[in-house]
Formats: sequence, structure tokens, C-alpha cells
Amino acid sequence: MRRLINRIFKKNKPHEQLSLQLEHLLGFTPKHISYYQLALMHRSKPEDATNSNERLEFLGDAILGAIIAEYLFKKYPYQPEGYLTELRSRIVRRETMNNVALRMGLNKLVQYNQNDRGLSRSHIFGNALEALIGAVYLDQGFIKTRKFILNQMIRSYIDLDAMESTDTNYKNQLLSWAQRNNYTLEFETIDEKMDSTRKMFTVGIMLNGELYASGTGFNKKEAGQVAAQKALEKVGKQD
Repeated sequence: MRRLINRIFKKNKPHEQLSLQLEHLLGFTPKHISYYQLALMHRSKPEDATNSNERLEFLGDAILGAIIAEYLFKKYPYQPEGYLTELRSRIVRRETMNNVALRMGLNKLVQYNQNDRGLSRSHIFGNALEALIGAVYLDQGFIKTRKFILNQMIRSYIDLDAMESTDTNYKNQLLSWAQRNNYTLEFETIDEKMDSTRKMFTVGIMLNGELYASGTGFNKKEAGQVAAQKALEKVGKQD
């Protein structure tokens, strides 16, 4: 009997540990731990990629966008639609979500192929955070999910005042610079290759027909932003 109890205890111990970690992270005790286990499972880890967090990420992304839209609508009653759209975009973009996830310590819980060094430098933790939002919604409902997003994420880790005054859209900044200086500027995909289980893109910035800077990322938008940031750094050194 004692051996049976010990086996049951050992079997349930990882679940109990994860539940305690999530309770600290979320601010409440999860009901259905399986949702959260799936939310923390990157597709590089399981043999069957369908047992990953991508579907929950899709759900969480939609819920996050709706809750942030409502929050900004009420917080800024006199701002126009374009202002609210841009601010929401800055909050929910992959870079911001990944930073929040890292500061929350979510990277310590995400299950992924750690032999793939490129993954730890990508936005998989921000994606997992969105999947976690989907898990919270399925487990706790909309009200608890809204409370989690606003209290545990926005008010704890996002400085809206700083975000309002900072433009991190490097592509738009570079395009504005090119227009002011009468340069012809184009973004071109110059390479696509597989990096472990994911495709890696390289985007080049063509200035007056010549390659000026390039950047890589797991999608073309991310690679373009990296390339634009590098180009702006070169512009700053030349000015």
C-alpha cells in the first residue's frame, strides 16, 4: 500500500508543482491543469505537433486584443480611433508580449526544444503567454481572464505613458527618413531557410537599389523590423 501511495504521489507531484507555480503567476488556483500544460507546450517539443499551444495561442490572441481594446476605449475617451489602434498594436505586438512573458518568468515554464538556440531568441515566450490567456479563458471564463490581463500583465509590466511617447515601429521611422531625404527605399525578402523546425526569413533594405541593411526573423514582418532597426543605427552614425 505504501508503495502504491508513493507512486501516486510521484505521479501527481509534477502537476502539483506546476499548479503552485501557476498560482503564483496567475493570482488564482487553476481548475483544469491540462489547459495550462498545453499552453506551455511549444511545437518543437512533442513528437506530434498538434499537441502544441498553437490553437490556444490563436484563442488567446483574439481575447487579448478585445480586452485591450475595451481597456483603451475607456481609458482614453477623447482619443480618435487611429490613436487607439496604434496603441493597442504596440501593446499586443510580439516584441511587447515576449518582454512581458520574460519578466513574468514564463520562460522557465515553457516546454520547448532547448537544443535549438534560435528558439530562445525568438518570440515563443510571448506566444506562450497568449496561449496561457486562452487557457485561462477556457478554465476560468471571461471575467477572470480580463482581471488577469489587466492586473497581472498591463498594470504590472507595461508602462503606457512610456509606450505612448516611444515609437518602436522602426519600419515607419525609416520610411519617414527616406521620404524626407528623397531616397528610394524597398524591403525585399532575400533568403528563406529552415532553422530546425521553423522557417527563418532574411529581409534586406534596398536604398536607391543597393543593399543597405538586413535582418532575420521567424516571419517577414519581424525580419523587416530588425533590418529597419539596423538601418536606423547606420543612419544615426552617418548623421
